[in-house]
Amino acid sequence: MGLAGRGLRREERIPPGQGALRGASGALTDLGFFLGARLWTAADMERLVERLEKAVERLETVCQGSGRCGEASAKGVAQYVQAFDALLAGPVAEYIKISKEVGGDVQKHAEMVHAGLMSERALLVVASQHQQPAENAFSELLKPISEQIQAVQNFREKNRGSKLFNHLSAVSESIPALGWVAMAPKPGPYVKEMTDAAMFYTNRILKEYKDVDKKQVDWVKAYLSIWTELQAYIKEYHTTGLTWSKTGPVATEGAKAPPAPPAGVAPPPPGPPPPPAPVSSSTDDSASRSALFAQINRGEGITSGLRHVSDDMKTHKNPALKNQGGPVRSGPKPFTAPKPACNANPSPKAPPLLELEGKKWRVENQENATNLVISDTELKQVAYIFKCTNSTLQIKGKINSITLDNCKKLGLVFDDVVGIVEIINSRDVKVQVMGKVPTISINKTDGCHVYLSKNSLDCEIVSAKSSEMNVLIPTEGGDFVSAALGSFCSSAWAWGMQELGFEKALQGVVLTGRCGGIIYRGQRL
Repeated sequence: MGLAGRGLRREERIPPGQGALRGASGALTDLGFFLGARLWTAADMERLVERLEKAVERLETVCQGSGRCGEASAKGVAQYVQAFDALLAGPVAEYIKISKEVGGDVQKHAEMVHAGLMSERALLVVASQHQQPAENAFSELLKPISEQIQAVQNFREKNRGSKLFNHLSAVSESIPALGWVAMAPKPGPYVKEMTDAAMFYTNRILKEYKDVDKKQVDWVKAYLSIWTELQAYIKEYHTTGLTWSKTGPVATEGAKAPPAPPAGVAPPPPGPPPPPAPVSSSTDDSASRSALFAQINRGEGITSGLRHVSDDMKTHKNPALKNQGGPVRSGPKPFTAPKPACNANPSPKAPPLLELEGKKWRVENQENATNLVISDTELKQVAYIFKCTNSTLQIKGKINSITLDNCKKLGLVFDDVVGIVEIINSRDVKVQVMGKVPTISINKTDGCHVYLSKNSLDCEIVSAKSSEMNVLIPTEGGDFVSAALGSFCSSAWAWGMQELGFEKALQGVVLTGRCGGIIYRGQRL
């Protein structure tokens, strides 16, 4: 059997819609047959070249018919939208999966995060097909993302008593990263800043569950990987801001994909148009305007119609006119802006709370309470103090940790803490250590005075995004000497006073270091 009988002449038909490479498969297979033959001639080589040329022509025809052969992307979907879809199918899907395994509030929160990411994808599709709009139109396009961010943060505020509150806080603090689409020209650093805010809480999760529940550790890794991958995505496709199409119409509010219509009764037809304005009114207005301009055009003669006022008609020269009665016409009342309607049902204040819930002491919504005391404490217990104003609290004994959140003008006195004392989102607070504490953290706080005891001078004070911080050191005479901490974006300070002597508390000591996590230590001059 010759080479032709072995299939070199057989034409293979390609069904419509098959891949372009299918057209060359016959030629490549026949090439294998040919090279495997023991005898071949110049005519055989010539036939092989013809077949390869036909395969190339067929391949080009298939490519032209499919639109773009070199581009594997689907028609109408930009490359950076596909890259965002890969992020949704990768880190986001893993985060959703683990959140479902954790369950409870974490699962509900994850569903809200996913909704926010889908809103962002919709905006990316609009940007890939439209030119950049005006600022007001862009604000309308950002509304769905903004609403999802607000929903995530509100969920955390409504579930402060959740056992997984650190999880909710990590998500709530970092979800504003979805707003990178409006953060030109540096969206990437903005996402990193939001990620750092989340790590304040994820570190607490890792510390709590590191050797207890591996699933919680995996949740932290999955969640943080979303923002890490998003930073890489932004760096590749949107380095200086959201990339808009250079062709197509200018984006408007109507460019958003319309929501699915709800099932049910169709909406009623629009009402009838308002009746047209009467023609006579417009005619009268035109006549009045014409008369006004005619008088103005008279020039100096316009004053000829004024009547002379004699002295007997002037009230300051003829007092008798003041005694004459008669209605006094008043001018129109000045315009006053309408007062906003008061809410008939204002939201009631949350009741004050001081109770032990499991291993957590909850002190919440206390106002003008000056004698709050927690005395029956254990080493495994923690204290969470939330939204307390103009109050003082004393915690006796030794507990694990203390957290102050959203407090104003609060005084806290405690004996011993084996873990950490955290002060978050607070203002004008004073904290006094009677015994020993290893670490004090001050985050997003304006005005904080920390009174250390002689046994706690070796503690570490970590601050971030805070101002007006003072550390007061005790002396042998019982007085305190103040040392101000700088308003650094991220700093840490470790004090070692034992070497200096208490009678010379701050004499010959300076705080050294710089912003960026450098540890501040007491040093001799």
